[in-house]
Amino acid sequence: MNDPDSIRISQPGADGGMATTDAAARRNRRRGFLLFGLLLVVAAIAWGIYWLIFLDHYVSTDDAYVAGDVLQITSEVAGTVAEVAVDDTQQVHKGQLLVALDPIDARVAVANAEAALARSVRDVSALFTQDAQLRADLASREVALARARSDFARRQPLRADGAVSGEDLAHAGDAVAEASAAVRAAQAQLYTVLAQTQRTSVATHPQVLQAAANLRAAAIALQRTRLTAPTEGVIARRNVQIGERIAAGAPLLALVPLTDLWVEANFKEVQLRRVRIGQPVTLHADFYGSAVEFHGKVAGLSAGSGSAFALLPAQNASGNWIKIVQRIPIRISLDPKELAAHPLRVGISTTVDIDVANATGPVVSTSVRGTPSPGFDFEEDPATESRIAQIIAANSVPASELAADSAGRRQRR
Repeated sequence: MNDPDSIRISQPGADGGMATTDAAARRNRRRGFLLFGLLLVVAAIAWGIYWLIFLDHYVSTDDAYVAGDVLQITSEVAGTVAEVAVDDTQQVHKGQLLVALDPIDARVAVANAEAALARSVRDVSALFTQDAQLRADLASREVALARARSDFARRQPLRADGAVSGEDLAHAGDAVAEASAAVRAAQAQLYTVLAQTQRTSVATHPQVLQAAANLRAAAIALQRTRLTAPTEGVIARRNVQIGERIAAGAPLLALVPLTDLWVEANFKEVQLRRVRIGQPVTLHADFYGSAVEFHGKVAGLSAGSGSAFALLPAQNASGNWIKIVQRIPIRISLDPKELAAHPLRVGISTTVDIDVANATGPVVSTSVRGTPSPGFDFEEDPATESRIAQIIAANSVPASELAADSAGRRQRR
């Protein structure tokens, strides 16, 4: 058996060792908590410094999407579709044929317009010839009037001597009146022709100009039977088929120029205090991931929030009102070189970071868009102008040539 005294002697020593171990453990825990708290304080200070130096200069959003022009290709003339040369997702170049209509009716209209122009030129040439004829006729009638007046003047003194009867004198007076009336009639006819030919020529006569304009309109209608791409881009939303009868203005397909895209980023209104025009922007598209970084600049801020321009805007003055943080669309221009290297598509999601460190720029953009949308060419067709000049030259007959031809016919008779 164990000695009870020995047991009582050993117990105080054991209790003292346990107390020493507990105290050391408590000190270690306090030291660990103190170190952990110190690390948290250091991390908070480091985060604060990082936020003040870096994060405070940026505003970010993932509510941003790629936008671009969507050019609607429509026909300006009615007709039957004879050819569809492109399809959805196809890349096309400027001037490439997209859709062709049946040109038969347009060609007939051009032929009719050419004939009408030739007829107008000949009619106007006849007016100028009539001008010369009427001038000659007026001169002849003025000579006849002068002769009648001379005869009447010679007979008047002879009436007193009885050498001329009263009837002959009366006939001489009637001849003067008749010749005078003939001169006035010839003058009126000449003035009528002069009103149509004065201060003009065959090529600049209004009748010829109108016929030439009609020919240009017919030629333009013929050209519009072939719809070409106004710029380089990708075909989308093709809605036309061969053999379809289309009306003027009907949408046939859409063309999206991928070289002129931008990003519309929707920031909360509380993020826009320091956003200014021209600030640098860093973007990442979900299409490429974080591996590809795009750069751009703030091009402009929208004139209102998205809800203000919604189809059914909110009526905050009626019913129960709840404040909702609004978002303002911001237009961000992209680097064309980066777009060429990594093409984007309309509607792609992006993440946008704007560097707002320099907030001295304007809030409202005063500059015009740097790269305007490509337009259509509405220049005169040189081939049509050359054809008009040929028709006028071929059908303009000089008055001298007409007179020589008329004299030759009289001699043959």
